[in-house]
Amino acid sequence: MAGILYLCATPIGNLEDITLRAIRVLKEVDIIAAEDTRNSIKLLNHFEISTPMTSYHEFNKVEKAKKLIDELISGKNVALITDAGTPAISDPGEVLVSMCHDNGITVTSVPGAVACITALTMSGLSTRRFCFEAFLPKDKRELGRILEELKNETRTIVIYEAPHHLLKTLKLLFETLGNRRITVCREMTKKHETVFLTKLADAVNYYETYAPKGECVVVIEGKNPKDIEKEMQHEWHQMDVVAHMNIYLDKGMDKKAAMKQVAKDRGVSKREIYSVLLK
Repeated sequence: MAGILYLCATPIGNLEDITLRAIRVLKEVDIIAAEDTRNSIKLLNHFEISTPMTSYHEFNKVEKAKKLIDELISGKNVALITDAGTPAISDPGEVLVSMCHDNGITVTSVPGAVACITALTMSGLSTRRFCFEAFLPKDKRELGRILEELKNETRTIVIYEAPHHLLKTLKLLFETLGNRRITVCREMTKKHETVFLTKLADAVNYYETYAPKGECVVVIEGKNPKDIEKEMQHEWHQMDVVAHMNIYLDKGMDKKAAMKQVAKDRGVSKREIYSVLLK
């Protein structure tokens, strides 16, 4: 019988973030695959866990995953942990999980702390719908593409950022998204935890004076759908009504349906469109 891969959430700050089940599983498995064994040994020692550890990180995620798969196939149980929070979220663990599924190995989760959800719930912004972007890419072209996509994102946006990059990222967000409401969550669940609800322009001004410390999660207000509608209507109004009609006629719409859609796009009555077309 093959073993089981356990995705064990670890504390994101306070050591008491860990669950009783996670402690038990970490003691019972045969191997713990840790992102940074030097960091994780502190956690294991605190809870008197003596299970053997092996490193599993971004730079060995494929080759080490193959070795862990062999261990699992041989019947050993493996727990995967990250430096903080839930593994496989913006984390090399996703590779191991995928390979387990490819090899018919059972994967289960031992849930617990996760930074993006913790920040979202404390943010004071809408939690009904959200998107998670993790760390924004370093490649300029890819970064530009993602920021362009986020311009009209109506869901609340959650991103991770290191303190030494925070100010630069906030400036980019302000230039791209405008002066949205944001919440910067820092040092979550630790002694010096801060939850800073403000606007992007004010956040830029603040962090130009006070250098941020500790890992940050930034929660950004989504764009108001009414603002998107107004912008679209403005764009349509720059276009000639006949050209606007032809867009839908060329798609195979009949004249009545096309007039109705044009009126909707421009935020006017169908009669007004009909009058313009008569002229």
